[in-house]
Amino acid sequence: MSEEFRVRVEGLQFDAAHFETFGSQTEPLHGHTYHVAAELEGELTPDSLVVDFVLLKTIIRGLCKQLDHRFLLQQDSHQLEIEAVDASWRIGTQSGLTYLFPKQDVAVLPIDNSSAERLSQWIGESLWHALEAKGIRNVHAMTVEVYEGPGQRASHRMEHPRAD
Repeated sequence: MSEEFRVRVEGLQFDAAHFETFGSQTEPLHGHTYHVAAELEGELTPDSLVVDFVLLKTIIRGLCKQLDHRFLLQQDSHQLEIEAVDASWRIGTQSGLTYLFPKQDVAVLPIDNSSAERLSQWIGESLWHALEAKGIRNVHAMTVEVYEGPGQRASHRMEHPRAD
């Protein structure tokens, strides 16, 4: 019988601009100071760790850095018309607004909406891939939370089957 342990990191953040789409509506362009927390569940390594806190925070900080001070572009949106134009991204809304952002200021994400729910999913999947690339295979589940503001957070939980 294997024992499960949990580790949690908090206090990681990034600032970014975005707008969500709701049906045919697009909310106004605005920004947040997002806060990220992650909880990982797994078995202990021979060193009695689920994962090293320093490594975990380093990976999440790197993901946050990719988003920090950027416009979060929901590349898989069903409501937006998105076009790469020279050194810019042109984004058209169903209400007729057009935005033009320099590519260097945009984080292009493979998500359908820039909601906290999808951001928590993207961060979690990216974190999982980064851990696997480091050879970490003892983590069986993780939950990533993204806080948009005080009292507003979304989370995404992922589970991978054990290799028992």
